[in-house]
Parts: sequence; structure tokens; C-alpha cells
Amino acid sequence: MTTRRKAETTPAPLRLDQQVCFSLYSAQLAMTKVYRKLLADLELTYPQYLVMLVLWEGDSLTVSQIGERLFLDSATLTPLLKRLEAAGLVTRQRAVEDERQVVISLTAEGRALRRKAGAIPEAIFCASGCELDELLELKSRLDGLRERLSQHQ
Repeated sequence: MTTRRKAETTPAPLRLDQQVCFSLYSAQLAMTKVYRKLLADLELTYPQYLVMLVLWEGDSLTVSQIGERLFLDSATLTPLLKRLEAAGLVTRQRAVEDERQVVISLTAEGRALRRKAGAIPEAIFCASGCELDELLELKSRLDGLRERLSQHQ
């Protein structure tokens, strides 16, 4: 039996090309490849870039605050933050009022990197080949999907 013939007998709900999750996954892979090229000059990985975006919006945040914004737990964030600290972009210090919390702050180098990153959103927009209203609608729909899926857990 050929591969093609097996696919024809697979029920539609179980076909890969029918899976929303695969469309999201493969689109994320493609997006990450574009980001990888753009972030190479900044010497950041995509997850590190996301952390930096959060810190550029509001400096001196706890690990849990960053995790809430990125939907990540501290076990996932800690290695990322340690690498950013080793690169000289952030500092990690225990909070004075609660030593269980670790506060992440930008260094001068981390703040300066923001200027270099300024061209990335425009480059992503251009790479998408979409109109602005298309991307805004897509983002809105994805945000809604994430919210509904989070409530379902």
C-alpha cells in the first residue's frame, strides 16, 4: 500500500493538513526562522528577545511578572535570564521586601539594545507580505484563541 493510498483512507479529522494546531506550529516555525536571522545581529534568541521586549516595556520586574506576560514558568525562564545576565543585558537580584522573588533589571547595555532592535517589527511586517489590517485581525483572533484555550484548561 502506498503512502498516498493510506492518506486517502485516513478520516479527515485525523489528517495533518486539517489540524489547526499544525498550521499554528508550522507558522511559528517559519516566523522563528525569520526572527533568527534578524536577531543574529543582536546576539539574541527568539525567547530572549521576548524577555527583552517585556523589560523594555517596564524595567525591574520579578521573574513571575515576566512569566505572566510570556505565559512561561520560572523553570523555563531562569536559564534564559541567566544567559541574558551572562551577556551583560540584565541583572538578577533578590527583592528586598521578599527574598523569595528575583527582580530582573536592564543594564545600560540592555537598554541600548532597544535602539538596535527598533527595526525588527518593520522587517517582520515586510516579511509577512500582509497588509496591516490583516495582521491586526490575525493577532486579535490568535489572542482570542489563546484566551479561550487557557480558560479550557
